[in-house]
Formats: sequence, C-alpha cells, structure tokens
Amino acid sequence: MNVPDSVATALADREVAGRTCLEAGAGVGNATAGLLDAGADHVYAVTDRADHAEGVRERFDGDDRVTLVEADLRDLPLPEGAVEVITAHALFNVLPNDAAAPIAAELTRVAAPGAELIVDDYDPMPPESPVRQLFAVENAAAELANARAALTFYPADGLRRLFGGHGWEHDRTRGILEPVPWSESHLTAHVAEVRGHANALPESLGQQLITEAELLAKSTGSSDEGRMYSVAMRLPA
Repeated sequence: MNVPDSVATALADREVAGRTCLEAGAGVGNATAGLLDAGADHVYAVTDRADHAEGVRERFDGDDRVTLVEADLRDLPLPEGAVEVITAHALFNVLPNDAAAPIAAELTRVAAPGAELIVDDYDPMPPESPVRQLFAVENAAAELANARAALTFYPADGLRRLFGGHGWEHDRTRGILEPVPWSESHLTAHVAEVRGHANALPESLGQQLITEAELLAKSTGSSDEGRMYSVAMRLPA
C-alpha cells in the first residue's frame, strides 16, 4: 500500500511485526498503512474528525486488521495496556497547547509495559521563513476566531520531555524529512484554513487576514525548508 517515505523511515528501526498498534490522530491513515506494511497484527486508527474517519474507512475497507476509533485522544475507549506500538505522525503541530499533556497521559494509559512510541513532527521554522509567516497569519485568524492557535511547532526535545514525564524512556531522535517540501497545494490549503476562521470575524478584519495569506502563498509558490523529525521512546517492561 502507499506509505509515505517519512512514515516508512520513522518505522524502519521499530519492532512492529505481530504487535497491536495505535495511530493517534489518523488523518488519512498514512501511519496505519505504514504499520500494516511493517507487519502489525492490528491497528486502532483514532481520529475525532468525521471527514478523516470517512477517509480512513474507505481506505481500509474490508481489512479486518484495522479498527477505526472515532474518539477524542484525551478519552480513548480502550483498556489500560491495550496496545504495544503507538504512532503520532504530524499530530502535535495541529493540537492546542492545552491538549498535549492530557493526550500524552491517555496514550500512556493504553500502552502496555515495554510498548514503543514514535512521535513524528516538525521543527519550528525561523521567523523570516515565508511559510512560517503564512502559518502566523493562520494562527492569528484562529486565535481571533476561537481563542486557540491552529498550529504549534514543538522542538523534538520538547515532546521527548513531555512523554518522559509519563515514564517513557528516550531511544532515539532522527530526521526523517529534510528539507520539508511545502507544495503550492499545501500552502493553498492553509489559505483555505485562514478563510474558514475569517468567516467568524468582522468582515474588514477577516478580509485583511485573507488578503495577507493569499499574498504570502502566491509570492512563495512552493518552498523546501525545515525538518521533520522522529522521536522514538519505550515504556519500561
């Protein structure tokens, strides 16, 4: 099945075959596909977004190795110690700050002794980066509309320390995509997010944010910059 190189690279040195796994924040199911390709016995694909759930359902239709779980990651309908491998691929950058700690606690609760955790995310980009500037406009629109940032970029050490506080022991950190290809369609999708948030704002203010986002996306076109990293940890057996 189609597995992105970044997912395959993150899982290449992990013990996945024959194990029960969980993809936290399933998105389009790329990590689920990677886990199955690596020989997982079963994968719980967890998402709280209806559109993502529908995509995962269609992608793995008829595959009894996959269970789609539509739930908040802060309250998983799984017993303690239910899973042996957990992936969080490009999850934490789209979480509000106040969700990171309870999600880390809940993922720890459902992890079996000796479980492995693979957290893949993006390094913060420098302030002068045009892609970073577009993301800043998106965050401004989201903060004004919902009082929550849309995107948060954690350094690898930050997520390592977050899970370390729940007993996870660091195994390795490595780059899995460098530079990161921010395509024209990718940036256009972020402009669409700005438009969505702007709909909840006064028209004049919302239009200013949309115009700035469109100008940034148009002037950038596409860009190869930044790094995606993978942090692997284990729970003591």
